Amino acid sequence: MAQHPTKVTVRETGDGRFTQEIKTGSHVLIADEPEDMGGLDSGPAPYDMLLAALGSCTSMTIRMYADQKKWPLESVTVELTHRKETGADNIKRDVITREITLEGPLDDTQRQRLLEIANKCPIHKTLESKPDIQSVLAPVKPQTAAPADKPKPPQKPPQI
Repeated sequence: MAQHPTKVTVRETGDGRFTQEIKTGSHVLIADEPEDMGGLDSGPAPYDMLLAALGSCTSMTIRMYADQKKWPLESVTVELTHRKETGADNIKRDVITREITLEGPLDDTQRQRLLEIANKCPIHKTLESKPDIQSVLAPVKPQTAAPADKPKPPQKPPQI
């Protein structure tokens, strides 16, 4: 079954150096950088959005699986952090940590299985797969001509 491509449109708002309006379907979000990075802090920063996507996908995937199995999962909370870390090979890597809290009378086997399921969420799999990101320039839109200046009314000749 073919999947329709997801379309998200991001554009500058003009409100600050980095403030962006994000449109996806019927939803509108704002992204920005914190003030100490030159932004207005009017919305989450891009890495925060990335963590939010991973965290929400993780929670939803766990919920779907637990519901399907009819397990007594009462709630899921996912807390995420992101940092840059330089390894022994002197290469800088991104490290994302997910701390998953599972509430409810689950046994150890169920809890461990839900942790495994967390690693199968689609966003997790996408991040691990090193997606091929293709950047292309949109065609240049023709400039719309500025409305012609209205002709000036005839001036009365100066009286002498």
